[in-house]
Amino acid sequence: MSLAGGQRQLDIKITRKAFRTASGELREVLRDFSLVLDAGKIHALVGPSGYGKTTLLRIIIGLDRDFEGQVSLPPDTKIGMVFQEPRLLPWRNVRDNLRLVAPEAAEADLSRIAADLGIGEHLNYFPGELSLGLARRVALARAFAVEPNLLVLDEPFVSLDRPLAMRLGDELVTLVERKKLTTLLVTHDLDEAIRLADHIMLLGGRPAKIIADFNISCPRATMTAEHAAELKAEIGAIMAGASA
Repeated sequence: MSLAGGQRQLDIKITRKAFRTASGELREVLRDFSLVLDAGKIHALVGPSGYGKTTLLRIIIGLDRDFEGQVSLPPDTKIGMVFQEPRLLPWRNVRDNLRLVAPEAAEADLSRIAADLGIGEHLNYFPGELSLGLARRVALARAFAVEPNLLVLDEPFVSLDRPLAMRLGDELVTLVERKKLTTLLVTHDLDEAIRLADHIMLLGGRPAKIIADFNISCPRATMTAEHAAELKAEIGAIMAGASA
């Protein structure tokens, strides 16, 4: 699969990724998998739980090297990662959690990121004093603190109520567009993908692969509810056919 135009920020080819289960069975997760991201775009990878989305992200960020294939990134790539759980150190306050990933960042830069994500008044709070929504804002701020040019997000708004998830998604898009970041958003929420992404890729099959991809021709700011519903129906039909 290749996206049209633009400089490539990520080119990944996985011939095979398998792991051994607790029962000793060798289970293939990904096979003949190919993914290309163009610079400066928000790409959403959509698929059900258990289809290898998190495994793929671990390969991309270098936490899992036990696979056949290759991951090609520009040599100057800095990856900002947001996991499904905030993963904040409970014995450090918000400022120190940000400082851990960006030890050389200027205090003004960290304060600006915190302000952008609505946690400027919480820098001295500890994770146990934060709501889940605030903790997720801190996790986003931590990813931006490293000044990435590739942002990878694994279900960053899971467990949040819909209005809060939508508000955080809008804030994320504002920052990504301002910084022109290449972004890979992994989600099972098709509505979220349609609302936030420039490009949607559907993951399906066992072992998993890309079964379809869609360029979102309508800009986010002008997408109507009717157009979003039509796109959701089209994508949903493909996903239902793939799982039949």
